[in-house]
Amino acid sequence: MKILVVDDEELLVKGLKFNLENEGYEVDACYDGQTAVDMARTGGYSLILLDLMMPKLDGLAACMKIREFSTVPVIMLTAKSEDADKLIGFECGADDYITKPFNILELKARVRALLRRSSIQGGPDPAGRMTRGPITIDTERRTAQVDGKPVELTAKEFDLVELLMRTPGKVYSRENLLDLVWGYDYQGDIRTVDVHIRRLREKLERNPAEPACIITKWGVGYYFSE
Repeated sequence: MKILVVDDEELLVKGLKFNLENEGYEVDACYDGQTAVDMARTGGYSLILLDLMMPKLDGLAACMKIREFSTVPVIMLTAKSEDADKLIGFECGADDYITKPFNILELKARVRALLRRSSIQGGPDPAGRMTRGPITIDTERRTAQVDGKPVELTAKEFDLVELLMRTPGKVYSRENLLDLVWGYDYQGDIRTVDVHIRRLREKLERNPAEPACIITKWGVGYYFSE
């Protein structure tokens, strides 16, 4: 898998490149936002690490431009830790956010999590729609339908069903789902997953009492029917 590292701190880029290549990734690097957009357009990357503060084009603007033509996962790197800055990053299309200085082990864990989530079968069509059985989701507009009728999902419900639909037949433990959907720093109860699965079944299954799409693998976790 190929990763693009974008930061104007050359020493940091060198360290990230070294650590990621030791994990087996192919790594390209650049040092400004405009070059990042150009490389993202043609580079075939599986993930982009993108600094917030850079010359020519900052990380937020670069991320928005990349989102015009690509859904490649983006992790924002920033010295800012305020919640408002993180929210702006997510609004601009970032998938994750890590604050400098960061632990390289945490960064690599986040990279693996995003790559697992995106290295998947049967993704959305070019318009962002994905259909499994009676359920259709639009990953661009973040909307859902059952048998053509709109269904309102919360942000986390949508993230959860999108992950399951992208990998039909793959069983996720509750711990996996917490890490991938809620994040490594989530401190809540693992039963949160069960609650969200129940709500998804109530909203999306034709017969929630006998689910045909979102299936329980007893003693293991959940998966979307093939």
